[in-house]
Amino acid sequence: MNRCGWCGNDELYVKYHDEEWGVPVHDEKKHFEFLVLESAQAGLSWITVLRKRESYRKAYDDFDAEKVAQYDKDKIEELMQNTGIVRNRKKIEASINNAARFIEIQKEFGSFDNYIWSFVDNKPVVNNWNDLSEVPATSELSDMVSKDLKSRGFKFLGSTIVYAHLQATGIINDHLTGCFRHGQV
Repeated sequence: MNRCGWCGNDELYVKYHDEEWGVPVHDEKKHFEFLVLESAQAGLSWITVLRKRESYRKAYDDFDAEKVAQYDKDKIEELMQNTGIVRNRKKIEASINNAARFIEIQKEFGSFDNYIWSFVDNKPVVNNWNDLSEVPATSELSDMVSKDLKSRGFKFLGSTIVYAHLQATGIINDHLTGCFRHGQV
């Protein structure tokens, strides 16, 4: 079975690739989860964060944005001691800030899903890359979304992280053409 080469042979990575990556997401909690995890990934490999995902779910109240937006200094200190997550104060503080901004978008657009999918008129961008070397780290779309998110006060969501979010949530289908998932998602 042909897959995108980035997932290698790691069982967790293969499962993520085969079952999740690139599948269109319309669930609010899942969008928030990916925003938290992808911003935590900045400067790290995705597999590092993916291995910490279950710890993040416990530490971040199962990615309930309403609860995360209420985290205080004591909770930040608790998270800083949690070896199951990326213990970077700026990333933790950004995730709390981003939870509040996420809720603001939900109120303005009815849902974060309505907001994020509006950038592509609710139709996934399907790329036809043949080789991993062709897949960009950013695009005009991720530049535009990142700029808009930043203007709304989001932190740690530059164009590269936003591009990863768009890929993960199926807004952009970047499965290689030879990958069995390309046509499925």
